[in-house]
Amino acid sequence: MTTIGILGAGQLGRMLVLAGYPLGHRFRFLAPASDSPAGLLADHLAFDYADKSALEQFASGLDVVTYEFENVPVEAVRYLEKFVPVYPPPMALEKAQDRFVEKSFFCELDIPTPKFINGLPSAKRINGYEMDGIGFPALLKTRRMGYDGKGQTIINSIAELGSQNLNEMILEEFVSFDRELSIIAVRNKSGETKFYPLIENHHQDGILRLSLVTGNVSTELQLQAEEYATRVMSALNYVGVLTIEFFEKDGRLLANEMAPRVHNSGHWTIEGAVTSQFENQVRAVSDAPLGSTSPLGTCAMVNVVGIVPEVEFILKIEGAHLHLYDKAPRPKRKLGHITFVEKDVETLHEKLNEIRKVYDQF
Repeated sequence: MTTIGILGAGQLGRMLVLAGYPLGHRFRFLAPASDSPAGLLADHLAFDYADKSALEQFASGLDVVTYEFENVPVEAVRYLEKFVPVYPPPMALEKAQDRFVEKSFFCELDIPTPKFINGLPSAKRINGYEMDGIGFPALLKTRRMGYDGKGQTIINSIAELGSQNLNEMILEEFVSFDRELSIIAVRNKSGETKFYPLIENHHQDGILRLSLVTGNVSTELQLQAEEYATRVMSALNYVGVLTIEFFEKDGRLLANEMAPRVHNSGHWTIEGAVTSQFENQVRAVSDAPLGSTSPLGTCAMVNVVGIVPEVEFILKIEGAHLHLYDKAPRPKRKLGHITFVEKDVETLHEKLNEIRKVYDQF
């Protein structure tokens, strides 16, 4: 039995615990909010991440620590490393928390990204109209704390940059992509590595609404994504689940961002893969053999955002798996998800159309 500490106690932490209990593990959370979705499932210390005495109390008796979101302060993770192993490694957090650092890291590994510029040196080029090939429209993004569409604005001209503080932002090429894809990879302490099939993602207002695994991705694209994920994991000596989000453009992948954790686009794996991303995260950090990542059919995941549809109706649909997160409804808030695993694409779309009768936000 391994006792695993989790930084953060949201729905991802909740699903990690639900996957880990059948394997005989025990869990403990540290997160500032006392009413977090995972709080009822394991011991929960409600302290700020900067509280060193709380971190020491949290670490006492743990075998390993992981995290369920990438905005945990790196300083807290490095402090915890004095007492207990932490996976994924803190360097992965450092790379993922800053968009400029993250994209520069991709470039160092020869992983293509949209063109981008940043900071004071870039401001001179912008004011001089030398923008490294970035035209308009372009995306202005905060370097930190951006998720679910937050912290980014479409810019249509030099004039719109106006008073923006470019020290804290990057300006990025607007890519008219063919579709958005994500790869979920997992690596354990022994170096065993596995990959889930590429996932097709659909967003509204910057928030993921629908993920599909339907077999409509070429072997070439799958191998390309696996190679890029391998480069990242090798460079970081990575342990755990890693997600990289891509834009597909003309048969080529451009890395948008990475998440050093289990990911929303992988929720379909709970019912739709031999081993879910959550179980494989637990296996990876406890250095157990990884489970098969093979899909069990044609899969879809619908995010429940803002409002919860009529539960009774959802449960009447054969094959619908409903997961609610015990969170109060609020606009743009992720409240749960629904998954399907079907034998073919036609049946899958029939089930999605049934959902749309009561919930059409995807």
